[in-house]
Amino acid sequence: MLENWVVVPTCLPLVRRRCHTCASEFFRANGKFRVNAHHKLIDAWLLALCTGCGDTAKFTVLERMNVRSVRPELLDRLHANDPALAAELLQDPVLQRRNRIALDWDGAWRLDTGGSDHLDREVIDVSVRFAARIPVRPMRLIADGCRRARAEVERLIVEGRLVSAVRLSGRLSDDFTFTLKR
Repeated sequence: MLENWVVVPTCLPLVRRRCHTCASEFFRANGKFRVNAHHKLIDAWLLALCTGCGDTAKFTVLERMNVRSVRPELLDRLHANDPALAAELLQDPVLQRRNRIALDWDGAWRLDTGGSDHLDREVIDVSVRFAARIPVRPMRLIADGCRRARAEVERLIVEGRLVSAVRLSGRLSDDFTFTLKR
């Protein structure tokens, strides 16, 4: 029987970018936006606070866009400071590249295994799904989900009792499956 595990975000990740004031490397986005209109042009920024000094950084979402070219639903969500929109935008690679930021997901996700009834079976087939683009080491997920040490998971891979179509030693943010034989 196939087990389904889900990697779920628990909060917004920290934004990795150097603060100009205190040289801290992290900002915390709280889901607030600033929208500014210049006649028929509009700018929008996602606001984040430095974890060191509390200084505000603005990450460009829209820049000198014609108001008529922006979807009304997007404008409504920007004006309402929609936290779900902030989560979507932070994961957008275009926004990350434009603002020269990276995300730090440490402590901002959890693994939902659906219980521990699978741990006593001889063969376990598991499908791991990501609810958001969270880069995580698969060996860490497997160790946490099966309640084993990472060294033991590495040993199971070497022995051929833990197999997957993907490389389990790097970081992944895409869905994958694996089989564990006891």
